[in-house]
Amino acid sequence: MTRIRAAVLAVPTTNAAIHSLVFRNVAALAASPKVPELEIRAITPTAARQLLAAVRGDRLEALFTVALACGLRQSEALGLRWSDIDLDTAMLRVQRTIQRVNGEYQVLEPKTKRSRRTISLPPPVTTSLRQHKARQTEDRLRVGPAWEGDEWSGLVFTDEVGCPLSSYHVGRRFKSLITVAGLPEMRYHDLRHEATSLMAAQGVPARVAMEVLGHAQISTTMNIYAHIAPEFQKEASEKVAAALWPGV
Repeated sequence: MTRIRAAVLAVPTTNAAIHSLVFRNVAALAASPKVPELEIRAITPTAARQLLAAVRGDRLEALFTVALACGLRQSEALGLRWSDIDLDTAMLRVQRTIQRVNGEYQVLEPKTKRSRRTISLPPPVTTSLRQHKARQTEDRLRVGPAWEGDEWSGLVFTDEVGCPLSSYHVGRRFKSLITVAGLPEMRYHDLRHEATSLMAAQGVPARVAMEVLGHAQISTTMNIYAHIAPEFQKEASEKVAAALWPGV
């Protein structure tokens, strides 16, 4: 009996059931935790332009611009290297993430297989990145031998000496900018959802949005689109009316 019990404890419950070490998987009888409903606020193009105006001229303007226009996860944006971006063809490749684990920065694989993707950049985003690159070059020349960016293989978004940015620093800076601008409270991560809402508002097909955002499943994208859709129903209704009853 002791030997059988030890065998059961050595493997997950599901595998134990498959190998007939237990009569049934009791874990399957447990009530699943209630998943909180996803809260997403749609952002209008006007509000998005106000947001871009709020971050204009800031040292991290390009970071916030990329997040809003392309919907990158924070860890994906902070893990970008200049070798991942072709400013001439306006293409960006997501190939890794960078996260702080136990107080140390670690370069990790993207969240899912679909997270590794190539994104086309709008011209204003390319312009913002060019300006950011010039500013970073100035930082490098100013600090000289103290520059640590080479050790991180040329990260796009760094601090003044080329080291990775922490999510805390980025979040605090973003909150400060929108507070000064008098915009509604939001987190950096909300920029990803707002990028999705802008795609929905402009009629971007969910399948295309899925590829841009790197969602593992289309259901994730559709869930966000479903939450956002009511915000644009009035506009859709007006467009239908204009098509059926022009001039009315």
